[in-house]
Amino acid sequence: MALIWGVNFPVIKAALDEIPPLGFNALRFPLAALTVFLILKARGGINWPERGDWPRVLGLGILGNLVYQGFFIFGIDATLAGNASILLATTPVWTLVLSTLRRHESHGPLVWFGVLATLAGMVLVVVGGTVSLGFEGGTLKGDLLMVGAAITWSTYTVGSRNLVRKYGSFPVTAWTLWVGAAGLTLLGLPTLMTSPPVDASPMAWSGVTYSGVLAIGLAYILWYRGVQRIGNARTAVYSNLTPVVALLVAWIWLGETPSVMQVGGAGVVLGGLSLARLSGRDRG
Repeated sequence: MALIWGVNFPVIKAALDEIPPLGFNALRFPLAALTVFLILKARGGINWPERGDWPRVLGLGILGNLVYQGFFIFGIDATLAGNASILLATTPVWTLVLSTLRRHESHGPLVWFGVLATLAGMVLVVVGGTVSLGFEGGTLKGDLLMVGAAITWSTYTVGSRNLVRKYGSFPVTAWTLWVGAAGLTLLGLPTLMTSPPVDASPMAWSGVTYSGVLAIGLAYILWYRGVQRIGNARTAVYSNLTPVVALLVAWIWLGETPSVMQVGGAGVVLGGLSLARLSGRDRG
């Protein structure tokens, strides 16, 4: 799972050189929706929410896909693949903060120390990208959009809590994904019509397939299988490997050489995430 997600960041970054962001989403999300649909069918059928829960499902689908993907796809287009992976990895910290504000959970001082460390590391990553690339050609805009993506996904996660308790994580994720896929396809159609990617290379089309089928469809299954087999906390800590993989692949493939400040920031982010997750796994 961590390997698939880590490679996905440079894959998307490379594909966006040939396919516009909205068009890219309009191509990959139908593939993702179809993959999840087929997996659910193979696992024994598809359950649907009760009629009274549909408004919340629709709202979460818009928030967790349309709004989130707006931040994500334009963010990764305007920053480095490595930066994007590190900043998006802060999602659990924002989730923890929002859950605490909603009084869903309570945590001790070690968790909050981990939160502060993660945020400090995030600042190092953003500032390091700006310093190393120069302010005008820097990554600040994309970095801020990726922070917005992380906060949006955290809001979606906290907002879906009651539905997840009622139906389970995977069905709720599938429903909201299908809602989002419909919206993202409609949103991207004008781009595909005005700038059809007919001249896109096989590598770009492979990126569309990889990002839709593997990074969304298959990786979701691996995530939930991990939660089932080894628990939430341990699965979440494994996902900390994602930005490490992304940084290495982006360095080798895209030539994105991180600054010393960014490498240090990445270490602080991962350390803070591990501390916040492991220290809080038995509380709440």
